Amino acid sequence: MVDIGIMIEGQDGLNWQRWQRLLRTAEDCGYQCVFRSDHFTNPEGEDKDSLELWISLAYAASHTSRIEFGPLVAPVTFRHPSMNARYAAAVDDLSGGRLVLGMGAGWQGREHEKFGIAFYDFSRRYEMLEEALELTRLLLRSDAPSDFQGAHYQLADAILLPRPARAGGPPILIGGNGPKKTLPLAAKYADEWNAVYLNLAAYRERRALMEGYMREQGRAADAIKYSLMTRVIYRSTQAQLDSFLAAQGMDGANLRERGLIVGTAAEVVDQLGALIEAGVERFMLQWVELDDIENLELLARDVLPQFSD
Repeated sequence: MVDIGIMIEGQDGLNWQRWQRLLRTAEDCGYQCVFRSDHFTNPEGEDKDSLELWISLAYAASHTSRIEFGPLVAPVTFRHPSMNARYAAAVDDLSGGRLVLGMGAGWQGREHEKFGIAFYDFSRRYEMLEEALELTRLLLRSDAPSDFQGAHYQLADAILLPRPARAGGPPILIGGNGPKKTLPLAAKYADEWNAVYLNLAAYRERRALMEGYMREQGRAADAIKYSLMTRVIYRSTQAQLDSFLAAQGMDGANLRERGLIVGTAAEVVDQLGALIEAGVERFMLQWVELDDIENLELLARDVLPQFSD
């Protein structure tokens, strides 16, 4: 059985009213998960409402009962990894074990500059992420005090208390498609690898690479969960879909070639089905129109039952 959930851009107008409504919709309509980005701004344009990541996830933990949720993904530059580990363990406990901890290197310089956060070159951010992954696993999984001496982060006789209620703490997700950096890192550290905006052919290629890296790490291919984040554009009728695409200046065929899920119910089911056959186990469908609850509900009504047992 495949998991199908939604992904929200947390910097693109997300406020409490919208977040509360989206969480209720996901719970009520049968979506498996709600993930959100961890950004302060968009890379360009005017600033919009943007809820702080961990506050919003604490709300999700205490105001939902079924869905999984988490950051997709939390940049290592924003917070010290020991603090991220503390937040993650606490929110996971509060939710009864429903958090997935997405971690990444960060990429958007604008938000760092605006809020006075150091933004290093990619090589350094990558080094920071690998150290953060090692440190996070130590804190979440070790029942004894831990020491860690990295170039960027250190621990000295540190232990998370109370210990995470879930053995090993929340699973760690690493997202991205990079064949030389991200995939090897995910194969070494991740419990879930999240591909981003890949069409079917590209997903098959990256999936094969990922399985090869898993073997190099001495891990079975099925020791990790395989997920995909991509935008979905759904309308109940072809006329409604054509009207929306025309108003946005979009071409449906071109979007599908780029890896987006675009169509009416039958088309969406076919696109998801092909990716499931290629090995995708979870979809985080990016829902850009935060106030369009009607079509989000219709997507759940018309598509989700096609993938239920």
